[in-house]
Amino acid sequence: MSRTYTLDELGTFCNLIAEGGVVAYPTEAVFGLGCDPFNEAAVQRVFRLKRRDPAQGFLVIAASEAQLQPFVDWTRVTARQRRAIAASWPGPTTWVLPRSQQSPAAVSGAHGGIAARVTAHPAAVALCRAFGGALVSTSANLHGQPPARSLGDIQAGFAAGDLDGVLDAPLGGLRNPSAILDALTGCVIRSAQG
Repeated sequence: MSRTYTLDELGTFCNLIAEGGVVAYPTEAVFGLGCDPFNEAAVQRVFRLKRRDPAQGFLVIAASEAQLQPFVDWTRVTARQRRAIAASWPGPTTWVLPRSQQSPAAVSGAHGGIAARVTAHPAAVALCRAFGGALVSTSANLHGQPPARSLGDIQAGFAAGDLDGVLDAPLGGLRNPSAILDALTGCVIRSAQG
């Protein structure tokens, strides 16, 4: 398995990401795969590791709304929509938001928006703060397989050299991955119940 890091080693772990690495880290319900969303080679590597169609895109996870500024065109979000988003953040709700011109196209795939979440999960918050920005976040698994909920699951799903590091910290305790809602329409894309 890839080397594991503790929360005390976040600086070193973030250096892996800054150097184009792909890592696994805990989120609210499952382990996620992540990388610097502005490093296209790293984003493409995540697609290959998951065996996922690049047209599907990924979401980004952040420690604060400010970390999402490079990704989201907030001018296209009404005050009412902003209130609904603010009421759910920080927390386990992902919103599909209008994508800014600076947002990396590879992260959104064929979608016109960007899926984003301001997390309340302590380890993920600490990771985004230490990195200094939002990260790609997608479940740590091969596409279509059950998501990793333990270090053992990561070891079973990925070869030793696939990942540059794994952050060993507890999951958030939720049973299912985050709900995904469209901020402009209010439509539920994925419910928290599965």
